[in-house]
Amino acid sequence: RVSRLSRLIDRRLAENFSKFDLENWMYDVLATLRRSGPPFELAAGVLFRQTKVTTGAITNRIDRHAARGLDERSSTDDRRKVMVRLTSAGVELVDAVVASHIATEDEILASLSAHQRKDIAAHLKSLLLGLNDTP
Repeated sequence: RVSRLSRLIDRRLAENFSKFDLENWMYDVLATLRRSGPPFELAAGVLFRQTKVTTGAITNRIDRHAARGLDERSSTDDRRKVMVRLTSAGVELVDAVVASHIATEDEILASLSAHQRKDIAAHLKSLLLGLNDTP
């Protein structure tokens, strides 16, 4: 049931993201940078940890965003540390997607009452913590 639910939810989210020429993984990276607050920049290592993908995957994602003008890399005094920052186009895009994404999530949960939504949120949080996911 969990796998089936996951596939159905992923499909609905993907349909919404496709309206913005995005894929789920692209939104994840953009939203993570956006949530960091101005200047919408994180060290690549922090971005890697927060998105929970491999370092190779995060490098590929950063490159693909950069090719679209959505993010850019910058170096620090420490050559081992690379910073990733949303460009103004990246900020504009993620801001445009957020409202639509929230509406899609609300549609997914529409069959649940307010009480059920609260309960499921608590249960999902417990599951995430049980799987050693950090808030």
